[in-house]
Amino acid sequence: MSTFQFKQFSVDQSGCAMKINTDGVLLGSLTEVVKPETILDIGTGTGVIALMMAQRFANAKIDAIEIDPKAAKTAGMNFKNSPFFERLTIYPDSFQNYFGSNPDKKYDLIVSNPPFHINSLESIGAKKSLAKHTDENFFENLVKGVAAHLTKQGSCWLILPLQTAELVKVISLKHSLNIRKIISVLSYPNSIPHREILVLSLDKTKESDEQFVIYNEPKVYSKQYQAMLTPFFTIF
Repeated sequence: MSTFQFKQFSVDQSGCAMKINTDGVLLGSLTEVVKPETILDIGTGTGVIALMMAQRFANAKIDAIEIDPKAAKTAGMNFKNSPFFERLTIYPDSFQNYFGSNPDKKYDLIVSNPPFHINSLESIGAKKSLAKHTDENFFENLVKGVAAHLTKQGSCWLILPLQTAELVKVISLKHSLNIRKIISVLSYPNSIPHREILVLSLDKTKESDEQFVIYNEPKVYSKQYQAMLTPFFTIF
């Protein structure tokens, strides 16, 4: 199915190597910030996270960056067809170029479900390889850019596999970014975490780390998951 129907918007996935997935919707639903006015979604893909931000934060203007031209075009159409189109802007470019062209632009919130396999085997297909595979230099540039473009009270939310999260923690400290909170994502109550959501900020605030469980048992979503996704998913 190329179109995914949410309660308040739909997402056409045609032309996008990376389809809507659990990582993206978790990040879109779990992000916490007080009345952001400016939001940046890095590597927006279909645009789903940016659209979720637009639904949740009614006064925010959202910029979305996507390096793949076809995905950027699809995301732009998804924005245009949504009820939030006036607050959404797509930039078909790399985040490196975008940051370089907008050195003084600051955001209250930066979100990203970035490429995450470091120096691993190539995926099948060049687009999926671009979307899923990267190296340490990518995250060095990403974190450096985030540090330069957050407002003083702003935060950056990233969802990452554990190995990549450890790398990003080290890089973040090097660029004077505080690891405000870590949310460990588990498939089941007693399983080992397979993702971490890192919350980075310039200020030194520290919040309690959390766990988020997706399923109580196979095919049975947890109350946590249902509570977070009910505003978006038609199945709840």
